[in-house]
Amino acid sequence: MFDLSRWQELFQNLNVFAEGFGVTVSVSILSLIFMLLISLVVGLLRCSENRAVRACLLAYINFFQNTPLVIQILFMYNVLPRAGVMLSPFTCGLLGLSLYTGAFGASIVEAAIKAVPKGQHEAAYSQGMNYTQTMFLIVLPQAVRIALPPLANQCVNMIKNSSVLALIAGGDLMYRADSWASDNLYYTQSFIFTGLLYLALCLPVSKWAERLEKKAAHI
Repeated sequence: MFDLSRWQELFQNLNVFAEGFGVTVSVSILSLIFMLLISLVVGLLRCSENRAVRACLLAYINFFQNTPLVIQILFMYNVLPRAGVMLSPFTCGLLGLSLYTGAFGASIVEAAIKAVPKGQHEAAYSQGMNYTQTMFLIVLPQAVRIALPPLANQCVNMIKNSSVLALIAGGDLMYRADSWASDNLYYTQSFIFTGLLYLALCLPVSKWAERLEKKAAHI
């Protein structure tokens, strides 16, 4: 751990870690966008009056929340090609992270919508608004303030979970770190540095989530 020559060699190969860091950031940002879309759409539809739609979406939520992300990723990468569906490691990671985290995000959005007092709905209807207007103009703005802190925490989890791409040679930070460590047998230096890079990504988002929670508590 304290061998300076090993740390010097690591810093001479920073491009390896930088490439992996870029892949991790890219897949995390894209997954975040899709996760938010899935969370919003599924959360809204879970509050609809259509029982069939609610039941189907509940099945999606239960499946992705209660099966390991690793299995989902490996299924997409190893099983889907047997059915003729060929996906790159990056695409598998993107889909897996989006669907997995979106299932948790949908529950958060649904709970936030239902947390808005029913009186808000009734007041909007009394002013002549329909369901869509009530939801988007009255309910959702209030629900967003409730849902944002836990969604930010899900973002932190998603960044950390992106490391599963290493299992399918996804070229992410964890994969590059493990490959470099295996080639040079410098596991301690590689994993300490990688952990610090993940910390640099996750800590600011985590602190932002804490501030959102404190603000929400005073609303």
